[in-house]
Order: sequence, then structure tokens, then C-alpha cells
Amino acid sequence: MEVQRAPAAPGRASSCCGLRLLLLPLLLLRCCRAEEEVLMNTKLETSDLRWTTYPADDPQWEEVSGLDDESNSVRTYEICSPNSATAYWLRTRWIPRRAATTLYVEIRFTMMECSGLNQRHCKETFNLYHYQSDADEATPTHPAWMENPYTKVATVAADHLLSVSRDRGGERRSNVKLLRLEPLRGAGLYLAFHSQGACMALLSVRVFYRKCPPLRRAFASFPETIPHSLVEQAQGVCVENAVTPPGEQSRPPSMLCGEDGQWVGQPTSSCACRPGYEAGETDVRCRACPSGQFKAGSGPGGCSPCPAYSNTQIPGSAYCPCRPGYHRADSDPPHAACTRPPSAPRSIVSQINDTMVTLEWSEPLDRGGRGDLTYRVLCSSCGTSTKGLVGSCSPCDDSIVYRPVQRGLTQRRVVVRGLRPHTRYTFTVQSLNGISAVSQSEPASDRVNVTTSRDVPPPVSSLRRAAASETSLTLEWTPPLLQNQYQVLDYQLRYSPKDGEEAGQWQYVSTRSSSLVLTGLQRASRYQVQVRARSQAGYGSFSAVSSFNTHPDGVSNSHVVVTGVLVSMGILLLIAAVMVAVYCYRRRRRAAEMRDKSGHYQMGQTMKVYIDPFTYEDPNEAVREFAKEIDASFVKIEEVIGAGEFGEVCRGRLRIPGRKENYVAIKTLKGGYTEKQRRDFLSEASIMGQFQHPNIIHLEGVITTSCPVMILTEFMENGALDSFLRMNDGQFTTIQLVGMLRGIAAGMKYLSDMSFVHRDLAARNILVNSNLVCKVSDFGLSRFLTENSSDPTYTSSLGGKIPIRWTAPEAIAYRKFTSASDAWSYGIVMWEVMSYGERPYWDMSNQDVINAIEQDYRLPPPPECPASLHALMLDCWQKERANRPRFCDVVAALDRLIRNPASLKVTQPEGPSSSQPLLDQRVPPPLSACGSVSEWLRAIKMERYEQSFLQAGFTSLDIVSQLNTEDLLRVGVTLAGHQKKILSSIQTLRIHKTPPTLLY
Repeated sequence: MEVQRAPAAPGRASSCCGLRLLLLPLLLLRCCRAEEEVLMNTKLETSDLRWTTYPADDPQWEEVSGLDDESNSVRTYEICSPNSATAYWLRTRWIPRRAATTLYVEIRFTMMECSGLNQRHCKETFNLYHYQSDADEATPTHPAWMENPYTKVATVAADHLLSVSRDRGGERRSNVKLLRLEPLRGAGLYLAFHSQGACMALLSVRVFYRKCPPLRRAFASFPETIPHSLVEQAQGVCVENAVTPPGEQSRPPSMLCGEDGQWVGQPTSSCACRPGYEAGETDVRCRACPSGQFKAGSGPGGCSPCPAYSNTQIPGSAYCPCRPGYHRADSDPPHAACTRPPSAPRSIVSQINDTMVTLEWSEPLDRGGRGDLTYRVLCSSCGTSTKGLVGSCSPCDDSIVYRPVQRGLTQRRVVVRGLRPHTRYTFTVQSLNGISAVSQSEPASDRVNVTTSRDVPPPVSSLRRAAASETSLTLEWTPPLLQNQYQVLDYQLRYSPKDGEEAGQWQYVSTRSSSLVLTGLQRASRYQVQVRARSQAGYGSFSAVSSFNTHPDGVSNSHVVVTGVLVSMGILLLIAAVMVAVYCYRRRRRAAEMRDKSGHYQMGQTMKVYIDPFTYEDPNEAVREFAKEIDASFVKIEEVIGAGEFGEVCRGRLRIPGRKENYVAIKTLKGGYTEKQRRDFLSEASIMGQFQHPNIIHLEGVITTSCPVMILTEFMENGALDSFLRMNDGQFTTIQLVGMLRGIAAGMKYLSDMSFVHRDLAARNILVNSNLVCKVSDFGLSRFLTENSSDPTYTSSLGGKIPIRWTAPEAIAYRKFTSASDAWSYGIVMWEVMSYGERPYWDMSNQDVINAIEQDYRLPPPPECPASLHALMLDCWQKERANRPRFCDVVAALDRLIRNPASLKVTQPEGPSSSQPLLDQRVPPPLSACGSVSEWLRAIKMERYEQSFLQAGFTSLDIVSQLNTEDLLRVGVTLAGHQKKILSSIQTLRIHKTPPTLLY
């Protein structure tokens, strides 16, 4: 029996901060004092422990008082039975586990050296067991004193042994072992010490669990947390006057509590002091900014003095209010100084040129402390000057034009055009800056009065339609009469549709005559039109709005009706043509499907064909084409779950922005690789990326731009099919097993249709998810196995490594791998599934397997295997590969069996027949071939129950042959699959009286 040497007990829990390498590929800082919650400590007991011993009639465990290493009186248990092979048990009282799922047991004991005792049954080890229950229910006879229902924790060996001669009167060194119990689910448990020939003393037993103490860090507070796994994520809250930074409002602070009771790393989504508060002497408290200081945002910064012209008398201010008369613009940051509006512009100068005025001015004396100074020009018309009298003033209309602009001027000059002659105008120039809109005072301004002199043309009159068509209008008007020496230079006409989306969007056109033709107009539409005249004094006012229709006089709507009828007929003809084309396409498609009923896709159809990535001159190009590159920051590795050909295999989480987070399996390329190893590693991704099928493992993507190089696939919760079946022996119905086989066959049919040969189809390369869906995996790796590979599954053959037990004869002899050789391997997978993960050909050597197959030996049906399934296996193992079924045939055959469950109830007869294989190792050895119960249990691979059988009194084969289900439950065989295997073997033991003849 292998002895587990537990790690030495740790020192005091007040260790300083340190570094510890976790399973994750990160180096996380562990710090802060760990706490322990003690559930039982015999060193503190002042009265008898009164634990339960077994056998009750021969109590070898004796409770005595003794002294510990510090000479304190403690209650101990001693036993010394080196001359007896009997197992003696000692069970503690019921220990409630509280909220912990992982407990630690610290055992302090002494052990005598067997060489000095000179007893044949003496041992220097003892076993520790535990039994979980929801209440204190144990009695002297319940639970049964055996490994099942008790769960073994470890076999404990002493580091320091006491010798009768060497240690008499000298220092006696005790042993301290720390053992871990997990996972625990019951409300409490019992500990049981099992001695079989040891001479020892239990000095003390301490049961405790570790927990992370309350913690305040990075302005976050975390409660006391009990770890329930490798790391436990604890949710915290921000301390008073601290908040989560912007963008993380929905994520409270969290931190990892390690299994050793120490906090790990730094908080995620850390908190920060809110506006108006800064960090104290440490990172656990936020204090308010004093009067006269402020802090605008949350974060690590400190308080700052109020900017100019602002102050605050309230502690904890996020900003400083401006003093009276000063302001901040909405775009100003809180730390900007307060400013005020500018003073008025100075010294406005005007230059009049007929009906155009140029205005210039000087900069204000006070810009208000800002650099965003602009100007605005306002115009008021005060009427025509008559004998020195001026009429009332009103804002100028939109006929006035400002160059460059009227508002937002940055230069101190503007040209105003379009003024009326002989009219008095007042121009006001205002100074503005960024806070003028915030200030409630009127902007500072200066003004100047001007009077124009020249006459512009009066408004045009008598605008009328001369002619019209469906897309044009011919317009005429009467030229205006000028009162001075000027003449009309030209006319400007503007027009827009009166209704519709373009209404009010004016278009301008000029002409020198008093008529104009507008073209490109909409049919049956109404337009509004205005016109004005221009002389040397400038443009006059636009005429009143006139409306005209594009329909010509005397023309009816018959053209529109005829056009609508023609368009409708064209649409109907087009719909009819489309319907005829769709009908012809579907008819051709159905005809093509009728011509090809073989289940295979022909070249030129829509089925993809597999492309070998090694045909690419640059293999990296194949990776880029078939595999998606994933950012390494999207991946979080959680734990190592195995080792692959090129490196570790891990479980992790993949969270791509915009998609739901999901678990993934991660294959990593170990460091120090060559370029060939990197190419071979990524070739599996180039292969897998070409497949999309529910029974083929799905490739999520690759990471090649950072180290380590990774391949990410979907995560299959139940792992490899062979180990999954072995762990659940006998737990599935036949229809469930056939469903798994159907999924594997469907995946292989897809690969066969793509002209892909797997080469290494076996149950170990089939993965199972939580819904029992089987998916084919591990593509192309077998081709890279080298001669010095340590995996015994793959054996050299003609210059390469192949799995002999799963490979077709022609592939072993001539390296001829085809879909037919995959069909042979599928037959072996069927046998593995129906035998719950049994090793094909059992303990036969690879050479014996090759010789047996050459002599037409085939594997027998597993126990309770339906005859139809074994017949399908034999079809897959046809020597001529052309006679083996294609995977489309296998899928169809399994579908028929699933639709007809009654056919799965017919099994092979028990006795050998003419079609029985040469070697049938599924028949266990009979009574005459087994020398003892132990030998028989080892033969049927149930040696785990050997001790239970002997303790229950089943010590002879005659007694064993009379066992039934109730007897097995009393022994502790509770798994249905194990019961079925043992009872089947017992039935065989009764039937077979002679051992089978072995060929090899």
C-alpha cells in the first residue's frame, strides 16, 4: 500500500506578506494575516474524550493522561498491537463543520520502531478515515467499520520513530501531520483512526478551517470570507466617502480569498475617494478637503487650492463657487479660474459706400481674463430721413448681408451690404466671451449711426406665367421704374416647391431679361417664385410670393393615367418571371437530389472539402485563414486540468466584448519550442477550424501574438469518454450508450464527407459534455508522435507511431489510412463504449494483437451487449476494407436501432458458438481456477472490496458463490455497475467448471 506523507504543519498564521505561485499563469501577491476557526482541539479538553473504539469486545485503544511537548497535561489515546493483524478503530465525536467545505486535521503522535519490537504484524503507519452525516447519528455498530461507508483520507507514516533501546530515557520527538479534507457536504463528520499492528500514541488532534479575516484595502471593505475552492471571490463595498470609478458602476469591488486563508492580489474594480475627498494616511479612509480646497473627480489625486476668484467654506467640496461678478463657462473644467464678461469695444469707425457700410473698431480694454473673445454686430433700421426727422427704429430684415459673418466675429472688421438708400441705420457692436451666456448682464457694446444715399430698384411687379409644360415654367414680369440715373443691371429669381420635403429650399437663378424659363421641374407640382432687380446701388427687395403649376393649360391627366397603367403591367410581368425562375430552380434541385442518394457530396456541390494545412508554403497562412486570432486579454486561465503532447491543458474563461462569457479548454505550447514544434502545434487549429458540426469539437480561436501560444476550444465538462465511462460503470441504459455512439458516427460521417481521415479514433479522443453529447477531438496529433514518445498506446510501425489496438490491419502493415480504416477504429470505439471503458484486447501485447487479427480473431461482445451492435462491430472489422460500412451506413443503422428499442434487448448467448472469437477473456476464471477470494476479486478487477469481504466473513469461495444483492449492500458495494459485474461473475462461476483455453 502506498503511504502518503502529509506536509509538515505550518508555523503560526501571522506570517508576513509573501509570493506564492498559483496554478494560474500569474504571480499573485498573498498577504494579510490568515485566521483559523478551530472545531476540535483535544489539547484543550479537561475531561475524558470518551471516543468510540472497535471491536468493542477487544478495546486496544486506551485513553490515558499524558504530557505534551510543553509538559502540559493532555488526554491521549494509545495502542500497541504489533502481534495482531486485526484492524482496530477509534472514532471521534461528531464534529460540526459549520460553513466550511474544506477542513484541516492536525495530528500530533508518536510511533514505535518495528525493528525493536520484533513482531511480524508490526506496522509503522496508521490510516485516517472520515464519515459525513447531517446529524450525530453514529452508534457502536453504525456506520459499518470498513472503508465504505468511511472515506479514506490518507495513510500516515511517522517521520520520527521511537526505539526501545535508543530512546529509553532520552528525548522523545513527536510527529505532526497536517491533512486536508475536501469537499465536504454534510452538516458534520466523524474522524476514524485505523490501526493494524502499530504501536503508537495520539498526543493531540486539532480540526480547524481557514478563513480570510475582515479586510479594508484600496478604499474597499471586505467581510470575513471562508474559501470553498482554490480561490473564493469575495464581494466588498466601498468605504465611507469612496465610490467605484466611472464606467464600473455595475461592478462592486471584489477580491480573491485563497484556500490558505490569505487574501490574494489586489481588489478588482477598486474604489476611490469620491469628489471632495482625498486619501488619508493609508488607503482605507477618505477625508474631506478642508475649507478653501476642492477635489473635482474621484480617484487617487489630492485636494487642490481653489482657483482664482473662487472660494469655498464647506469641507468636502467638489468645486469652488465663483465670487460675485465672476463665472465659469459650461465647458470650463472645475480647476479653471473664474472670469467675467469683457468690456465694450472701442472707437467704432464707419465707411459708407452708397448702400454698403464698412465697420471697424478697437479691442476692449478688459477681455475678462479669457482668450475666447468674439464680437456680434446688430443692425436697426430707423426709416427714411425727411427734413432731418427720423422714424422709429426696428431690426433689419434678412436682405442685409454681413461679410464675413454677423455673429462670432474674431476679427474687428465687418462689411454690411444690401442697405436701402436714404435710410438711417444704427449698428451696435457687442463684445462677448465664453461666460457671456452665463452672465445675466447685457453684453458691453458700442454703437454708430450711418445714413445711406443711393437708390436701389423698387420691387418687381406683375410676375406671371407665360407658358408651362410637365417639367418647365416660362415666367415674365414688368421691369421696375427707377427714379434716378441708374439702370437695372440684372434680375435674380428664386423658387422652391410649395409642398413636399423640399418646400422652402430656395434655388436661385439670374437673368438680364425680364423673362426666364425654369427647367427640370417636377411633374404635376406647384412652385412658389420671387424675383428682384439689381442696379449699381445694389439689390432691391424680392417681389411678393407667386405660385405656379407645371401642368400646361388645356392638358388633362390622361398622360399620367396611361403611364400608371403601363408601369403596373410591367411590375406584374416581372413578378411572373421571378415565380417561373424559382419554380425551375427548385425542380432542378429536386432532380439533382434524386440522382444522388448515396449520402456523399460530389465535387462542385456545396459541401466543403478538407484542405491539408501542410500544403501551404507558409503554414502561418493556414492558421490565419482557418483560425480566428483572439486577444489574450479576453482569456482568463483558472486551473490546469491535464498535460498534452506540447504543453499543459487548462480550463479558463473566454469573454469577448459583446458576447456571453463561457468556459473554454486551453492547450498551451510550452516554452523553448522550435519553429517546427510551433507549426505542428498550430496545425491542429488549422484542421479544427475547417469543421462546423455538433459532434466535432468546436475551435474558439488561437492566440499566437503573445506567450504562451494557445489553442482555445469549447470546454467539455465530463472529459474523455473512456475515463468517463469507467467512472460511471453500469450507470447508463443501452439506449443512452447507443445515442453516444450515434453522435460519434455522425461526427465521423461529416469528416468522411470532407475527405478527412482521423487516424487516431479512440474513446480517449472523444470528449463528453454535461448533456452527454460526444464530440470527436484530437485532430492530426498522431502524425507527429516521435520514436522516443513515452505514451505506450502508440507503438512503432514502419517508421511511425500508431495505436495498434485501434488501427486497421492495412494501416498497420502498409500505412494505408482511409475512411475505411477509421471505420475499423470506430468498431473498437463501439466495443469500448459497450464495455464501459475496458481496454481493447485486455492484457495482450501489441504483437499478440496483430497476430490474433491476422488469424481472424475478433473481440467478443461485452457483457449484456445487444447482438445487433456486436454484428455492426464485426462489420467494421471486415478484413477487406471495401466490405466495411461507410459512416453514412453506420448512422442509418444506429438510427434504425434507436427507432426500434426492442431490437436492443436481444443479446448474445452465454456459451461459446461457432462464430465465437478465438479468445474470450470476458469470461472470468471459475472457482477451480481461483485459489482465494482475493485472487477472484483481482481477476474481475474488484480488488477494492477485498478488505470489506474478509471483514464481513466472506473468506471462502463457497460462501461467495451464494451472495446476493442484499449481501453486497451489507459489504459496502453500493454502485449499481459494480453490483452487476460481481453478480454476473458469480453467475459465471456457478456455470463454468473448466478454465478457458488460451491461444497465447
